[in-house]
Amino acid sequence: MQHADDILRLLVGAHALTRVASVETRNEAPAAQWRTLVLLRDHGPQRIGDLAALSRVTQPGMTRLVAQMADAGLVDRGADATDSRATVVSATDAGLSALEEWLRVLSEALAPRFSDLDENEWETIRRAADIVGARTRTAEAAR
Repeated sequence: MQHADDILRLLVGAHALTRVASVETRNEAPAAQWRTLVLLRDHGPQRIGDLAALSRVTQPGMTRLVAQMADAGLVDRGADATDSRATVVSATDAGLSALEEWLRVLSEALAPRFSDLDENEWETIRRAADIVGARTRTAEAAR
């Protein structure tokens, strides 16, 4: 069970780091907004139902979030070319710029917590990030 425990500790630590960053940056935007922009950046335009599934939220919840994000100019909504009843959501240039700015602010807020790491510790973090990224991309591709 040691390996499963290590993965769980990594997951719990990542969630804690996200909460700390949110508090330290005093950002009031919902985390779901940033997660949605990342999904749209990484996966391209998505139907609302597919975006809700990727984000693991309900379709009505995603519909509300997308409406708020559209009002803020972060996403565009349009009809699906294959089904006019469905809505396709895409990130706007302003949304992608806001995401990049958020990631910059997030990075700057967290940097002091890690400033005392030595090069071996940084290499461990880089390697763990590479492994987690590869495993999650593989899982998403399989889905």
